[in-house]
Amino acid sequence: METNDIIGGLAIFLAVLLLFFLVRRNKKDQKNFEHDMNQSEIKPKKHKSDHV
Repeated sequence: METNDIIGGLAIFLAVLLLFFLVRRNKKDQKNFEHDMNQSEIKPKKHKSDHV
């Protein structure tokens, strides 16, 4: 019975740790995505002006 409690506790701890890692990574990725989108709106790509 004691072994099952240890394994269950370890499984719950690992699940919480994984959840924390995924949420943290998602926030970081979202922040990077928003930064990239804002930069692309501020500085549009310049085209060559050969035809002008």
